[in-house]
Amino acid sequence: MNKSVITNLIAAILVVSGYLLALPILFSVGLFALSGAVTNWLAIHMLFEKVPGLYGSGVIPTRFEEFKAGISDLMMKQFFTDENIDRFLSSEGMESHINLQPVIEKVDLAPAFDALVTTVEQSSLGGMLAMFGGTEAIAPLREPFIEKMKLSLVEISQSEDFINLVKNELERPDVLADMRTKVSEIVTQRLDELTPELVKDIIQEMIREHLGWLVVWGGVFGGIIGLIAALFNI
Repeated sequence: MNKSVITNLIAAILVVSGYLLALPILFSVGLFALSGAVTNWLAIHMLFEKVPGLYGSGVIPTRFEEFKAGISDLMMKQFFTDENIDRFLSSEGMESHINLQPVIEKVDLAPAFDALVTTVEQSSLGGMLAMFGGTEAIAPLREPFIEKMKLSLVEISQSEDFINLVKNELERPDVLADMRTKVSEIVTQRLDELTPELVKDIIQEMIREHLGWLVVWGGVFGGIIGLIAALFNI
């Protein structure tokens, strides 16, 4: 049983007890507590659900498109600004974020070896190669060649000169503009996958516990006001 239900139940018990026992103070405390708790519960319910006849209810589903636009605007104007991209592309950022080794390890370099063999065959060394068994003679060099090539490419990708070249290329105005456009398209695409119901569930899940406390404190303060009203015969 959640906090909202418990609060409303306790307030209702106080109202009934005060009425049956003819205790005006207890009845007043329970009545004001119940009204405070129910009012807050209804306000929370109206955030997420459209209530017929109550203008302004269901604000989250109703303002769904504005909600998506707000997220998109926040992402592009606060996170993917030119300043933030420049900061990421600084020498420190590049060194700490760009690691091409996993990519290079997955690259198939066999065509590079085949191209090398073809080049040798078509060069002045082709005749000499044929005397020693042709391309079959250098076939055992395929794996060592590929391994050495990958090691060399990793070393190159981690060198300061290479990082500076990549940084300078990415910092070109047209590249930055294209990067922002692609990020904007990705953000928009992901937001378009959201539905009003999904957004409602996400927000409810995030703040349900805190919203429950609004009902609890509504009951508490309502009860205090009821006690004051009863004591002073308001």
